[in-house]
Amino acid sequence: MFATLMLTPACKKKTESVRPSIEKITESVYASGIIKSKNQYQVFSTVNGLVQKIWVKEGDLVKAGDPLFTIENESSRLQVENAQLAADFADLNIRGERLEELKSAIQTAKSKMLNDSVLLQRQRGLWAQQIGSKVELEQRELAYTTSEANYSATQLRYQELKKQLDFAAAQTRKQLAISQKNARDFTIYSKVDGQVYSISKAIGEIVNNQSPVAVVGAATDFFVELQVDENDIVRLKTGQRVFLSLDSYSKQVFEAKVSVINPIMNERSRTFTVEAEFVQKPPVLYPNLTTEANIVMVEKEQAITIPRSFLLGDTAVMLSNKEIRRVSIGLKDYQKVEVLSGLEANETILKPKK
Repeated sequence: MFATLMLTPACKKKTESVRPSIEKITESVYASGIIKSKNQYQVFSTVNGLVQKIWVKEGDLVKAGDPLFTIENESSRLQVENAQLAADFADLNIRGERLEELKSAIQTAKSKMLNDSVLLQRQRGLWAQQIGSKVELEQRELAYTTSEANYSATQLRYQELKKQLDFAAAQTRKQLAISQKNARDFTIYSKVDGQVYSISKAIGEIVNNQSPVAVVGAATDFFVELQVDENDIVRLKTGQRVFLSLDSYSKQVFEAKVSVINPIMNERSRTFTVEAEFVQKPPVLYPNLTTEANIVMVEKEQAITIPRSFLLGDTAVMLSNKEIRRVSIGLKDYQKVEVLSGLEANETILKPKK
């Protein structure tokens, strides 16, 4: 610590004096911030409506996927029912009478084609034996050609109808899925495992996609979000030590380390957001607790230091004989400054008058 103060008379007033001390000095950057829960987020509704049911209360623990709110959705429910009816009807058509009728027609056309093929072969055999007439042969050939074409056409009609029905069924199933998805939007679910920290809507109140309805975050995992001035941000890097003080824990200091430096500046506040992970965590924490932090830039164990208030314009000191001497300074904290050269440890300096 600093050497014992020496008082010397000057103009009938006592002037403070001090000798340099050799001690540890730490240069740090000041930042203010808040405590945040890991994965903390504001819960929004993607639809407009009235709150029909609130599934949780403040302080409840939830799992990802647990319902938080239900919004009135009568029209959405009717849309789902209508889409379900259309999907059921489309499925029924796939298995319905129209396809069965064409299947029977295909079978009939195939049987006639096979029969005409047999008759044609018989007629050709007779004609080879000079039995029958040329006209009868041509009639059998025409009948077979016609039945063959009819069989192919019936198959094509069946395939075309099945494609149409399959497409209609796929469309109705997709529409049902869309309607069900829209209906699910009327229930708001938790995105994370954690705790419900606040609920800002009551049953019967209007919700929209502009105002949050709740805040959810991790129940026991917290970090520090700090705002660092743009003049200091270039000196920060991840892993640097951070010492925190919280109003909720007066006279206690907790240690953290810089984990994230967000690379964009808030133009309004001219600050950067920096995150720090606790090394030494308080036993109980809540989101939005305020904190003040000192982010350690440089530490030196053995340094010649003097109080900052004894400096003259950051470049000189006043010796006990009133001589003004220029000094070179190094590290600084809020109370003291390192003297690199220009002052010996056994010399006494005076505090400048304001």
